[in-house]
Amino acid sequence: MIYIITGHYGAGKTNFSINLALHLAKAGENVSVADLDIVNPFFRTADFGSLFRENNIELLSSKYAVSNLDIPSLTFDLTEPVSNGRTLIVDVGGDDEGAKALGRYKNTIGTMPYEMIFVANFRRYLTQTAEQSLQIMREIEAASGFKITSIFNNTNLGEETTPETLEKSKAEAVKLSLISGLPLIYKNMEIDVFVKTPFYNK
Repeated sequence: MIYIITGHYGAGKTNFSINLALHLAKAGENVSVADLDIVNPFFRTADFGSLFRENNIELLSSKYAVSNLDIPSLTFDLTEPVSNGRTLIVDVGGDDEGAKALGRYKNTIGTMPYEMIFVANFRRYLTQTAEQSLQIMREIEAASGFKITSIFNNTNLGEETTPETLEKSKAEAVKLSLISGLPLIYKNMEIDVFVKTPFYNK
C-alpha cells in the first residue's frame, strides 16, 4: 500500500507521516518512508533516521538531507519498496510547490493503488476555513497530478494544543469533507507519539 501525505505548510504532515509509520511498523508491517519534502529543510522525516532504525523502518531521503547543504535533489526510487511488498509512506512538501516533486512519479506510483491524505490544520494561515483548505487541496492536485482521497483533521497549536483545539475545528473539518466529497479518516485510531504534543484525533 502507498500512503501519500500532503497539506499546507505547518499542517503537521511530517509529524503525521512518522506517527503513521511507527503505528504500522508496530502492527507488523514492513514500512518505508520517503522524504519528498525538498521545500522545507527545517523539519523533515530525514531528521528521525535513528528513530526509524530502532523500529526497523526504512528511510528514503536525499543524500543531502540532514546536511548543511540545501540542495533540492531526489536520489531514490519510490517504486522499489512497493515492488518488494513494503508499505510506502511518502512525506510531500507543503502546498503546490512541494507537490511538484511528487508529479515526477505520476507514471510510476501514480498507476498503483494509493491513499493520498490531506493533513488539515484549521489554525494555520490560509487554511482556517473549509473553503481555503479546499483551494489548497485543488492546487496540490493540479501540481502533482495525483488525486487526494481522504482528509485527516490535525488541527493543532503545537505544544499549546488541547483537546478543545481539535474539538473547535470539527465543524470546519466536516464542512471540508462535505464540499470536497472526501472522507475524514483515523478519527478513532490511536497513534503513539514521539514528541511532547499528542495527537488529539478522537
